[in-house]
Amino acid sequence: MAFNRKTLTGSALLILAALFVAVILVSNLLFRGARVDLTENDLYTLSPGTRSLLGKLDEPIQLTLYFSDRGTADTDNLSARALRAYYPRVRELLEEIAARSAGKVHLKVVDPVAYSEDEDNAVAAGIQGLPFGPAGESVFLGLYGSNSTNGEAKIPLFDPGRENLAEYDIAKLIHDLASNKKPAVGFISSLPMAMGFDPATRQMREPWAIYGELGQFFDVRQLSATALKRIDDDIKVVVLVHPKELGDDTLYALDQFVLRGGHLLVFVDPEAEQDQSGADPQNPQAAMLADKSSDLSRLFKAWGLEYARDKVVLDRAHALQISIAQNAPPVRHPAILGFVRKDLSSDDVITANLDSINMSTVGYLELAKETTSKLVPLIQSSDQSMSVPSERLKFLSDPSSLLADFVPTGQPFVLAARLEGQFKTAFPERKDEGHLAQAREKNAVVVFADTDILSDRLWAEVQNFFGQKVLNAFANNGDLVINAVDNLAGDSDLISIRGRATSQRPFTKVAELKRQADDSFRRKEKQLQQELSDTERKLTELQSAKSQDQAMVLSAEQRAELDNFLKRKVEIRKQLREVRRQLDADIESLGTRLKFINILLVPLLLIVAALGFVGWKARRAKR
Repeated sequence: MAFNRKTLTGSALLILAALFVAVILVSNLLFRGARVDLTENDLYTLSPGTRSLLGKLDEPIQLTLYFSDRGTADTDNLSARALRAYYPRVRELLEEIAARSAGKVHLKVVDPVAYSEDEDNAVAAGIQGLPFGPAGESVFLGLYGSNSTNGEAKIPLFDPGRENLAEYDIAKLIHDLASNKKPAVGFISSLPMAMGFDPATRQMREPWAIYGELGQFFDVRQLSATALKRIDDDIKVVVLVHPKELGDDTLYALDQFVLRGGHLLVFVDPEAEQDQSGADPQNPQAAMLADKSSDLSRLFKAWGLEYARDKVVLDRAHALQISIAQNAPPVRHPAILGFVRKDLSSDDVITANLDSINMSTVGYLELAKETTSKLVPLIQSSDQSMSVPSERLKFLSDPSSLLADFVPTGQPFVLAARLEGQFKTAFPERKDEGHLAQAREKNAVVVFADTDILSDRLWAEVQNFFGQKVLNAFANNGDLVINAVDNLAGDSDLISIRGRATSQRPFTKVAELKRQADDSFRRKEKQLQQELSDTERKLTELQSAKSQDQAMVLSAEQRAELDNFLKRKVEIRKQLREVRRQLDADIESLGTRLKFINILLVPLLLIVAALGFVGWKARRAKR
C-alpha cells in the first residue's frame, strides 16, 4: 500500500504532537515541585535554618492566610495598595514553605469579605483589621496557625516594613506551634532586678519592668550564682546580668551549658549605675568608691572575645541631653547615648524595626586576635566616639567637661553583638563527668556591654492607675531584651535565620542623579542667600551713613548695588532652573537607553543569534 507525501506529513505531525504531550506529562511527574530561583538575592529560596526546621516537624500544622483581596482591589488608599502589593510576596513565601514541608504544613488562603463569616473568623483568630476599605471597612493581611493539639499562634498583620523578616516571623510561628509551651529561661543577676526586701528602706522593692516583661513570655527561673553546679537541660537560655566574682563552679556550669548548645545572653558593664556595691548609710563615700564593673573574662577569653572592664565609650553624635540641676538648661552627656532605627542592625531579628534604644556608661567589645569566632554587631557607636577610663565618671559633676578634650577615633565601637563560633572550653583541666572540651556544633552568645540598658529610667515609666501598674515605654529597650531572649530560646535553626533582602529594587542610579542635582541646587541656593545677606549689609551700611532727612531716598550707589543684586539673582535663578532641567534630561536619557536595550537591542541580538544558528545548521546540512 503506497502512502503519499501528504499522508506521511500528517502522520508525522500527529506523532510529534503525541510525543509533545507525553513529554509534558512525564516532566510534570518527574519534576513536580522543582523550582529555580533566578532572583538576584534568592528571594524565593528558603534559608537552611527554615528548611531544617521544616524537616523536624512531626505533626501537621494548618496555616490560614487572611487577605482582603476584594477589599483592596479598587481603592485609592495608599496603605491598602501597599498591603495588596506585599500580599504576593507573603503568599509565595508561604507556598514555598508548604511545598518544602513534606506535607506537614497545609496552607489555606481566605478572603474575609466585609460582614461575612470569614471576617468574623479572622477577628476571632486575632488578625488585625485596618480601616482601609473603600467604605472604611476592615482589610486584613495576617496569618493564623494551629497544630493537632489545639495549639494556636498568629501574626496579626504582615507589615510591609518587616519584609526582610517575613521568613523569620513565619518560621517562628511554626516553631512555636511545634513546641507549644513557654521556653524555660535561667536568670542570674547581681543587680536587684527581682522583687525582694530592700535593707536600705526596710520595705519590699518592686521588680524592674524588664523582669516583669520576661515573666509574661517565658518560664523564668532564678539560678543561684554561688551554688550553681549544672544548668538543667530543659533551660534554653540563661540571662546573666552584671557577673561579679563568680566562682569556678558557676563559670564551669555556664561554660558547659554553652558547649552543650545552650544560649547565653550576657550584660556586662564598666560602670553599672544600679550597682549597690559598697552601700553603707554610715559612709556614703564607700558606695562612690566601690568597683561597679563586671566581666566574664575567663569565658570571653576562651571564646575569642575581648572586653575592657575599665573603659567607657563617649559618643558626641549620640549624646543625649540631660538636666543636672532644676533650673539649669539641659546639657549633652556623651556617656548617655540614644540610638534610633538607622543606628541599629537591620539584618538581625533582635534589633530590626526597633525605633529607639537608650544606653549609659557603655563599654565596648572586640574580637581577640587569631580567633575563629565571628562578631556580628547589633549596636555600634558613631565614628565621633572615643573611650575613656571609667574612673572619670565616678565624681563627674558637669558632663560637658567630657567634651573638653574630646578626640574621636574615627572608628565606631561595638557596644552589643552576637558572638558566633564553635567554642572551646575555658576549663581544659576539668575532667568532670560529661565534660566537653569543645562544642559539637556552632553556637551563638549575645553580649551587651551595658547593664543600665535594663534599668527603668532609660526606657520606661511605671505609673499607678487606680491600683493597677501601667507601663509607659518611651524607648524600645524592653522589646530589645524580649527579642534577644525570644530569638535565643529557639533552636539553632531558628537562630540562624537572618534578615533577608526585600523585593524592592530601587533605581539607585536615578537616586544618585537626584542627589547630585540636589547638592548643586543647595550650593547655588546657599550662594544666592549669601549674596542677598551681603547686599542687605551693604545697603544698611550706606543707609546708616546718610542724614536723617535723606534716609528714605536711595542714593545712586545704593540703587546701583540693588540693581547688581537683582541681576545676579536672576542669573542664579536661571542656573537653578538649569540644574533641575539637566537632572530631568539625565534621567530621561537614562530611561531612553534602558528602553532601547530592553525593547530593541536584546530582541535584535536574539534574532541575530537565532538566524546565525539556523544558517550554521543549513551549512552543516549541505556539507
